[in-house]
Amino acid sequence: MECVVYIQWDDEANVWITSNDYFPFALESESLDALMDRVRSIIPEMVDLNHLVMPKYLTFNVVCREEVSA
Repeated sequence: MECVVYIQWDDEANVWITSNDYFPFALESESLDALMDRVRSIIPEMVDLNHLVMPKYLTFNVVCREEVSA
């Protein structure tokens, strides 16, 4: 099983955010690396709490969008 985790930058809050429906969590962090570490650590906890299947792979898809003015 592969788990895809989508991470995006929230301009208003100045944090990286992520959520996942299969492993019910919503997290945020000022650091992308810290957020990815939190995801890695929370998934085993969510597997145990919700009697889910542990993924074999984690895939992180990161979205960062900036406004550019001329």
